[in-house]
Amino acid sequence: MARTATKTATLSTERQKIEPTHQALKSAQTKARLVEATIRCLIKYGYSKTTTPKVAEEAGLSRGAMLHHFENGSQLMQATIVELHHKRLRAFRRAAETRDHNVRSLVRAYWSQVLRPNFIAFHELSIAARTDKELSAILEPVRVEFRERWHELAIQLFPEWQQRPDHFRVALALSQNLLEGMAVNRLTHGLDENATEALLDHLERQILALREAD
Repeated sequence: MARTATKTATLSTERQKIEPTHQALKSAQTKARLVEATIRCLIKYGYSKTTTPKVAEEAGLSRGAMLHHFENGSQLMQATIVELHHKRLRAFRRAAETRDHNVRSLVRAYWSQVLRPNFIAFHELSIAARTDKELSAILEPVRVEFRERWHELAIQLFPEWQQRPDHFRVALALSQNLLEGMAVNRLTHGLDENATEALLDHLERQILALREAD
């Protein structure tokens, strides 16, 4: 009888160990679902019209269920910004981790990344942060970390630039500002699509010149 009781107690303890893990996984999945719903809302409606009721509806959850995982909209937006940050780094890594390290391929890969919906969502947040101090406080550390992580990853992937670190920083800044600026202008219909290839070709030439310069 004592042995049976001990066995039952052991099984109960093991079940308790398993259940929190399962619950934690379920919670993480729901949070991810809400974050993805927030990204879709930012793309569909813009930042000003992305409300917690709309996000809950987009995720197929009640607002109460959403608030169980995120106490308020600020927490949800912070999680969304972090996820967009990770998506940007993963996208850059995928684009750069290729056997073909010629400048043309890499410029085109970056350009294709900034044309994707996630860039629109991040841009919406960046514009809103200009006048929203709370959002800016969340977004600015992520921007700083992205620049640092992006540079670290880039120098690992392109060791041929290690002898010219100053030139490399300029090449990265030029690429980011030109391509992301073009993407923003494209969103606002300010980019002449006929000029796109010429601008990309010019960027390639500038990067090659920086790589070869003394």
